[in-house]
Amino acid sequence: MNSKKTIKSAFESMMFIWGQPLDVKSCADIFNISKEDALAYFLELQEEYEQEGRGIVIRQVGKSFQFVTRPENAEFIERLCTPVKVKKLSQSALEVLAIIAYKQPVTKGEIDAIRGVKCDRVIDGLLKKDLILPKGRSEGIGRPILYGTTDTFLKNFGFTSLKDLPEIEDIEGVINLSEEEGEDDDNGMEQISIEEVEYGEREI
Repeated sequence: MNSKKTIKSAFESMMFIWGQPLDVKSCADIFNISKEDALAYFLELQEEYEQEGRGIVIRQVGKSFQFVTRPENAEFIERLCTPVKVKKLSQSALEVLAIIAYKQPVTKGEIDAIRGVKCDRVIDGLLKKDLILPKGRSEGIGRPILYGTTDTFLKNFGFTSLKDLPEIEDIEGVINLSEEEGEDDDNGMEQISIEEVEYGEREI
């Protein structure tokens, strides 16, 4: 039977090699341990890295874990690396993504109704970027597709779970206010803006 020390050491190696967020269940199955034990080992590793102030930290994304660089070191990484073109989501994409994040699971019809315009192309773009995905079908007429956010969304925004979303009581009001003023509101969309390539937490 593998000791806790051996398993935690293996988890480190696996995270390093895997690159993408490493699923707790898959790791638990590999060592024939419970998901609860595997999660506890990951959380222990995360705390150890944080206490030591390491340049690499362990970030939780849903029920997965991943190595990333410490945000405070962004300046030095930026000096080292060739500048990367920063891509930003358009205002319309941000608005649709915000509606899905706060209303999920939500249909395209409901999104269209909130924004007042059709969002087919925007939704297709968000699907291609793996920021949203289908999450079943509504019981309403025609059984339209329900959309929700992905782990990629959590990772790109730096969220551990959807509970980390900024509090917005009335997403419809925020969207309408943004459209009326033609710019981001300090208490609305600006809180959920995203840059798809960031130096703050570079994956390894």
